[in-house]
Amino acid sequence: MAKLEKNTQSEQIILGLDPGTSVMGYGLISVKGQQLKLLQFGVIHLSKYSTHELKLKKIFDRVISLIDDFNPDEVALEAPFYGKNVQSMLKLGRAQGVSMAAALSREIPITEYAPKKVKQSVTSNGNASKEQVANMLMTLLKIKEMPKLLDATDALAVAVCHHFQKGGSEKAGAKSWKAFVGENPGRVK
Repeated sequence: MAKLEKNTQSEQIILGLDPGTSVMGYGLISVKGQQLKLLQFGVIHLSKYSTHELKLKKIFDRVISLIDDFNPDEVALEAPFYGKNVQSMLKLGRAQGVSMAAALSREIPITEYAPKKVKQSVTSNGNASKEQVANMLMTLLKIKEMPKLLDATDALAVAVCHHFQKGGSEKAGAKSWKAFVGENPGRVK
């Protein structure tokens, strides 16, 4: 009697986060072998909360909720970029720290990526626009409609970047932005 071959490809779930204090993006992907699958993406609206402390609590609660609902194996965050407004940087750093604390409270490994690294990984262009990143993700993850708030696709890009950085062989670099534009002329303005 022939032995049944066991499927050795295990699924891995990655939660990508794009911390923000007005709008925070999140994206979840499933990786099985080299297959990427979109699980969920969206934004957390924070501007309706009156104090920074309430915003941080909402970030923590929502990230915990996403972790409990999807049980990700890893969390990838976009690192805040240096800006001229020190107060904004401080607030973004706190939002990122609260997101990290939520993941750490569930003992999930965290990796940070610079915005330029995320764009380079997904589009082969470290200076790509948010729209270019979103368009590439629409192709990679078979997303039918561009989201209104690109913070959601930014977070997905962080998750995809994390997969590529871990050695996913289907790197976006192998499929350049030029190739994407050539294959999708109607999707680029």
